[in-house]
Amino acid sequence: MAIKSFVALLLPVAVLLLAGSAPAVAQLEVGFYSKTCPNAEAIVREEMEKIISAAPSLAGPLLRLHFHDCFVRGCDASVLLDSLEGSLAEKDAKPNKSLRGFGSVERVKAKLEAACPNTVSCADVLTIMARDAVVLAKGPFWPVALGRRDGRVSSATEASDQLPPSFGDIPLLTKIFASKGLNLKDLVVLSGAHTLGTAHCPSFADRLYNFSGNGVDPSLDSEYADKLKMRCKSVDDKTMLSEMDPGSSKTFDTSYYRHVAKRRGLFQSDASLLTDATTKGYVQRIATGKFDDEFFRDFSESMIKMGNVDVLTGDQGEIRKKCYVAN
Repeated sequence: MAIKSFVALLLPVAVLLLAGSAPAVAQLEVGFYSKTCPNAEAIVREEMEKIISAAPSLAGPLLRLHFHDCFVRGCDASVLLDSLEGSLAEKDAKPNKSLRGFGSVERVKAKLEAACPNTVSCADVLTIMARDAVVLAKGPFWPVALGRRDGRVSSATEASDQLPPSFGDIPLLTKIFASKGLNLKDLVVLSGAHTLGTAHCPSFADRLYNFSGNGVDPSLDSEYADKLKMRCKSVDDKTMLSEMDPGSSKTFDTSYYRHVAKRRGLFQSDASLLTDATTKGYVQRIATGKFDDEFFRDFSESMIKMGNVDVLTGDQGEIRKKCYVAN
């Protein structure tokens, strides 16, 4: 599907989702910087093209940064803040120890500060970068409504408590997503982001060696489990990485769902998608490879929804000069 026609379909969706959200969200708008920094998105795209061209494997981590930001205090760039003495920030929480891409965000922010000082928020920068990461990995484009402000608080405890865990089952994941205004379809659709990137052994090794205190997770394909064991020698192996979408971890596509349908999802949260009739039906439908355009549309809509979660707008928060420290 051509990008122009795809955007034409999604623009009304973006407006509709904004209109149906909280009052603060209604202040977000496509083209928010049209007068104050008209080239903002072009500047981000130019830098992102250089970043992903040099390191294609960064597409997944940059998308993940946006996810992890929005699920804690909303999409306010709190995940980018450094810890202070006596105050551990989100990025130092256990679930965030493996986050990457912070330097890329600072690089893009510096370009925007040079062009338009004190104008474009880090929260908006991260939202645009996540979208562009998907596009540059051959995924869909969607219009990003802008106008987010940056938060001043970042808590490791909140991150540990609020992020969806890789071991989550459907009831737990549904509860976490619902707390952010996201539904069961958003859950199965946004899980498709696991088509990009890699994961360290501790995030899934329990399924190989210590599932319920008794060996391999029975919901995991045995042949796939054996391959994973060759890479991850123990639960404590923190060095080895495994692709979340084997053979396609740098390309945004639907092969993730084919792996999940074959019981080859890397995380327990992936496997859990086969335990609910609704999510299982979606996995099996997209896994056929006949509905890629449908998934691309669904993913775009769910990303728009997630990008609107608990945002700060107007005179709330601030516009950080550097994304790792409050002004």
